[in-house]
Amino acid sequence: MSSAPHPGQQTKSAMGFLKANDSVDEYTLTGVNNEEKDDPSKFEVKFGPEDSDSPFNWSRRRRWYITFVSGLLAVNATFASSVPSGIVPAMMEQFGFGREVGTLTIALFVAGYCVGPLLWGPLSEQYGRKPPLVLSFVVYTAFSIGCALAPNTGAILVFRFLSGVFAASGLVISGALMSDIWDATTRGKAFSLYTLAPFAGPALAPTVSGFIAVSGTSWRWVYWVTTIFAGSCTVLVALTVPETYSPVLLVKMAKRVRQETGDDRYWAPLEKKSTSVQAQLRQVVGTPFVLMASEPVLIALTVYMSFVYGVVYLLFEAYPIVFTIGHGMNAGITGLMFLPIFLGGALGVLLYLLLWNPRYERLVAAHAPAPVPPEFRLEQAFWAAPAFALSFFWFGWTSYPSISYWAPLLAGALLGFAIVWLFLALFNYIVDAYLMYAASALAANTVVRSLFGAGFPLFAAQMYEALDPRWASTLLGLVALVMTPIPLVLFRYGPALRARSKYAPKRPAVAARPAPAGADAV
Repeated sequence: MSSAPHPGQQTKSAMGFLKANDSVDEYTLTGVNNEEKDDPSKFEVKFGPEDSDSPFNWSRRRRWYITFVSGLLAVNATFASSVPSGIVPAMMEQFGFGREVGTLTIALFVAGYCVGPLLWGPLSEQYGRKPPLVLSFVVYTAFSIGCALAPNTGAILVFRFLSGVFAASGLVISGALMSDIWDATTRGKAFSLYTLAPFAGPALAPTVSGFIAVSGTSWRWVYWVTTIFAGSCTVLVALTVPETYSPVLLVKMAKRVRQETGDDRYWAPLEKKSTSVQAQLRQVVGTPFVLMASEPVLIALTVYMSFVYGVVYLLFEAYPIVFTIGHGMNAGITGLMFLPIFLGGALGVLLYLLLWNPRYERLVAAHAPAPVPPEFRLEQAFWAAPAFALSFFWFGWTSYPSISYWAPLLAGALLGFAIVWLFLALFNYIVDAYLMYAASALAANTVVRSLFGAGFPLFAAQMYEALDPRWASTLLGLVALVMTPIPLVLFRYGPALRARSKYAPKRPAVAARPAPAGADAV
């Protein structure tokens, strides 16, 4: 927290109805008559609009720093998920296992994302963001050391799965950190930059592991690099990132006020919350799957996003077939072939900030005081969905060894661009459509996506070898093409589906209105 002001000033801004005399120990209630003095609500500790202890009122520099660290944690987790891709042959030679087991070193880490969100989400809502984040990254760093020192196949597979479970906090809690510090107006900009982070890791990791593999250095150094990265993030969070969860900050403030005033009636909402961690876990585990089983909108979006996410990890098996076998590149240069995916994603974020975010701000003004219908979030997906399908046809039919590697390489840039636009559109739609149940909806989405991300690499190599890169990519492109109408269908029928939902908030019937003059220009 920021440096504390004069106790009396802080209490006044926190609760709005206290005042302090010159003596810090002398407090009097204002605006409370005798009948109201026993009303518990009169003693609830709250942040005032200008309270410097409120995360929303921290300096922009401080909040952007926290956003940067949040993105770094997401990069760390996804970097570690795909970093073995360049050293699988070396591990196969060391331990004598087959290619399928080598692929499990990636798949099991991603499978850990299915368990982690169900653990770290409720813990961060009970104890705050920082303690679970620091604890999980300490353990994650320890398991990374275990991978580096693994004596056999079983050890490295177990350590990889457990590393994924604990690294998942970097995806779950880091996203929550940004919701703690940014208001709705600025959150879209911060979130667009954060969205790029999960795709930066998979794009950068093969380059690192590939060059380690061809340098003559032991494959174990890949895991030592992961350990150093994880340990550095652990220290960074522990020393520089404050607690951002307002309910926990208010508990600390309430304790301080009780101590300063000697009045035990002051309280914070989290102190009155009797739900145990076990009950929260049951709710967090149960509600997402109820939503997934009963919400057609969420089912459609999750299937689409899971396919997109699975394809990202499928490429770790497909790219070596096209570039290493087809074009004769070594593991290090093949790793560089992933960079256009990241660069295309970065371009997608830039265009989102320049085009779609200003357009959405105009829509907010046009629909005020009513909220913007969630369906307007889907507009950028109208362009991204066909681009995503096209990227596979481009990649596949330019993957002949006789064609310059620049052709399939640039297909990756279109793929990265389309993925970022799709995820920004569909994530924002889920949040806007479900609001109070958005966390549960995103948890269900994350678990299913992680299953696809863990499963797709297991059959990718066999598919690309059996069908050859042309027809394997064509098959993926055709599946993507079949899913292309999903955003259009939801734009048309989403309001009716949400009206019948038990979980989507009931909104006033508002006809879709165009953006103000000038919106069409973007």
